[in-house]
Amino acid sequence: MADTLDASGIGQLAIRLGLVTEDQVRECLIELDDRKAPAPDMIRLMQRKRYLTPWQGSKLLKGDTDGYFLGGYRLLYKIASGSFGRVYRGDDPRSGQVVAIKVLRNKWTMDKQKVDLFIREGKLGLTIRHPNIVSVLAVNQDPKTGQYFIVMDFVEGGNLRDLLQIRKQLQPDEALRYMEESSQGLAYSYQRGLTHRDIKPTNILIAAATGQAQLVDFGLAEISQGSTVYLQRQDERDEDVAVDRTVDYAGLEKATNQKPGDVRSDIYFLGTVLFECLTGQPIMPVTRDRNQRMQARRYMELEETLRKLGPALGISPSIMRLLSKMVAFEPTHRFQTPAQLVEAIQTCRAELAAGIGQSRVAKGPKTLFVLEENQKLQDAFREKFKAAGYRVILSLDPGQAVKRYQQQPYHAIIIDAGTVGRDGVDAYNEVLREADVGGLDVSAILILSEDQAGWATQAKTHAHGAVLIRPVTMKQLLDRLNQLAPNSEE
Repeated sequence: MADTLDASGIGQLAIRLGLVTEDQVRECLIELDDRKAPAPDMIRLMQRKRYLTPWQGSKLLKGDTDGYFLGGYRLLYKIASGSFGRVYRGDDPRSGQVVAIKVLRNKWTMDKQKVDLFIREGKLGLTIRHPNIVSVLAVNQDPKTGQYFIVMDFVEGGNLRDLLQIRKQLQPDEALRYMEESSQGLAYSYQRGLTHRDIKPTNILIAAATGQAQLVDFGLAEISQGSTVYLQRQDERDEDVAVDRTVDYAGLEKATNQKPGDVRSDIYFLGTVLFECLTGQPIMPVTRDRNQRMQARRYMELEETLRKLGPALGISPSIMRLLSKMVAFEPTHRFQTPAQLVEAIQTCRAELAAGIGQSRVAKGPKTLFVLEENQKLQDAFREKFKAAGYRVILSLDPGQAVKRYQQQPYHAIIIDAGTVGRDGVDAYNEVLREADVGGLDVSAILILSEDQAGWATQAKTHAHGAVLIRPVTMKQLLDRLNQLAPNSEE
């Protein structure tokens, strides 16, 4: 129909559809000075005057007479598109309020389960009001077209992915501020039994006016047993995003044997976002292969990747300690709640501002922790290493070595597995892991008897760790400990 319309005809169609006013059309016709001019000329003029958007103009020229309004809201142009729905910028003609409108694709409107999930996503969003979460304003079905839609606040600006494409990487305090604000949004929703389930750069919006971070796209997957609800984005993927983070959640939780809806998964993926903000590159290999994304190794290797790449890419010890705890493979080693994460980020920002917390050496007097069961060897350790300037702590319990390091990090540890047994190997590995998580260096020696030599392959390979096979002397132990010590001021 549009190809038979002239300037006046296309103007009248725009009026009839409620897109423009009679005065606006009259003004454009006067400026054209030709009521019979081609319709595209009239459309271009109305677009230039911003009476129409290019998206509206294109639809008019195609002859489309539907799809310009939903539930009283006017659609202006498409922001994003995915297999589950489309997101438009829109406004309320009555108030002029600018909004974002998420519309369920027509092909899903016949699927009752998909419709129910979409409606429940919107209704749950109505219960969340926080400065760091994009507010849902309405959820409904348009009576004329039958389309289901969710209306949200429109955040003028862009998402974190857009910002990184322009800036490549962010300064530490700016990146930490975005993470702190995102964590505050997570903490608020978690208090109400909700988790996000799709943390990634495109779902963190940055308001142009305030620079404030806001989480968007809490997408409902299902209601878990009990009172806790978890939200998951349903296949609404940005077309230019290579990795679907929702699948990553499934892979992580399968690898760690955790139920979906664990808030510590949100914390884990927020850690991957922080790494990318600081370095300009993803910490996790990017792949479109779903099978690769589901492999446990992909998540298990993240801590080692961080330990190797972080310092080389300029990440400070303070942030390394924060990141290591965010992306720990074992859920019990991560921050357990978003509130804990908020507090840790605030501490890290304060340390950076004050220029403290940058040393990789534990605070306090030079301390050696010794795991040794033999009384005579205990005495020898105490005498030899005290003379070398160490404060010596002796224990028979491998678990105590880890617990003590978590509470008050020490500088070195010697473990005699010959007397304390196989648990000594576990303690050796765990203390080195805790040191990496904390962004500290600890010198560690594991002593094995000859019949335990096969355990050496189970010991963590580390720049500040060594495995020695008996016989060894106290002098050899002291020399090796000095070799392992980091080249930093104590």
